[in-house]
Amino acid sequence: MAVTRPLLDLVNVTAGYGQTPVLFDVDMSVAEGEIACLLGRNGVGKTTLLRSIIGLNALTSGNIYFNDADITKAPTYKRARKGIAYIPQGREIIPYLTVLDNLKMGFSASGKKAKRIPAEIYDFFPMLKEHLQRQGGLLSGGQQQQLAIARGLMCNPKIILLDEPTEGIQPSIVQEIEDTLRRINIEKGITIIVVEQKIEFARKLAQQFFIMEKGAIVEKGKTDKLADSLLHRYLAV
Repeated sequence: MAVTRPLLDLVNVTAGYGQTPVLFDVDMSVAEGEIACLLGRNGVGKTTLLRSIIGLNALTSGNIYFNDADITKAPTYKRARKGIAYIPQGREIIPYLTVLDNLKMGFSASGKKAKRIPAEIYDFFPMLKEHLQRQGGLLSGGQQQQLAIARGLMCNPKIILLDEPTEGIQPSIVQEIEDTLRRINIEKGITIIVVEQKIEFARKLAQQFFIMEKGAIVEKGKTDKLADSLLHRYLAV
């Protein structure tokens, strides 16, 4: 009988930029339907890890398995078509395109020729429907983040990789994003990995945590067991 892997499974992943190593023998497993948070100080490799999962950074060694398939050597576009959505830090909204056109860009990741925006997008993000003809660059930071998440949903992903979704966003919008991500997870069963600096946001949203230090996973477990002593050791400045 074949062994069933988690939805996402990283085995001894080592990666970096050119000749500069950043990740060292990372092992990380995330189950289907789970929300996991990736914690650690700036510069420990969290963004590089997400970029490696989506294929923007080639591995030096190790393997990445997704949905029971080895995607280690798969190009980024094929990973997207398999169901991995990546929402980078800074959101990368195209500022001169309208909200509607930014949303439509999400179709390209799936490789399908759909034309209509699914109604559920406006259900999750009603603000977007009010600003469809507005340029993306004229939205607030919080509105742009909601647009970026919505664009990621357009390819109907199995997993969303979110890098610093609350950075520079006012508290009321942070709460909206938390509530919406939880709805997306529960109602659509989408797995989420979020890199986050706001500890309370991560604790309330995620079921599992991973802490990174110097390019490696040094602690992991259930977020309800995330001790303040670990936060002080690995996250205090």
